[in-house]
Amino acid sequence: MNKPLFGLLLGGFLGIFDGLSALVSAPETAPDIVGIVIGSTFKGLLAGLAIGIFARSVKSIPLTVAFGLGVSATLAFWVAHMQGKYYLEIILPGALLGIVVGYATQRYAGRGKTTAASAMLLALLLAAPAVQAAEPAPGLGAIPGGNTDQS
Repeated sequence: MNKPLFGLLLGGFLGIFDGLSALVSAPETAPDIVGIVIGSTFKGLLAGLAIGIFARSVKSIPLTVAFGLGVSATLAFWVAHMQGKYYLEIILPGALLGIVVGYATQRYAGRGKTTAASAMLLALLLAAPAVQAAEPAPGLGAIPGGNTDQS
């Protein structure tokens, strides 16, 4: 798998968890979690693509990790600045995403054959829609505006 594609996919996948971290770091954002996850996924896709393009031209893990940290932290700062609050809660997971994507893209992508990491990432990305479509666990409450008919 080539480095820009690997970075794009890994950045998007980790962006989901970047967004979900808002439930832990700022629980009051729970009503807005869908928008947060979508925005974080898009931010991860952009960062991952930029990191993958950089990793293709530079063959150094430390430089790619530093670039990933810089790009992801900058994107996260812009998002936090638009919010006007939650700077640490937004920038910290975003920066961590950049570090992981930078390392993994330089280390595992572009080897000329599908590596185990690439295959695992692809499997996780394909399984994500199935997990999302699954029924919620009992006891998590009703969906607001959902059918309340008890017949």
